[in-house]
Amino acid sequence: MNYQQFYADVAEWINQSNQMAVKHGLQSNEFWIWAVNSAGQLSEKYNNEPLVIKQVMMLINWLEDIYTGKQ
Repeated sequence: MNYQQFYADVAEWINQSNQMAVKHGLQSNEFWIWAVNSAGQLSEKYNNEPLVIKQVMMLINWLEDIYTGKQ
């Protein structure tokens, strides 16, 4: 697995997440549908490697913490 490319994709996903949150708001269905679908696509791109799955889950948990005010 190309870790450098993977983490570049993670950084890009975070940037897109920020853009989607501004566009739709964290409370919107559109945002969460995008977040879950795009996280799944990122995981699939890297053949659902265990590290990738854990990273993607951490990103979704991070968004949930922001949404619930835990962060």
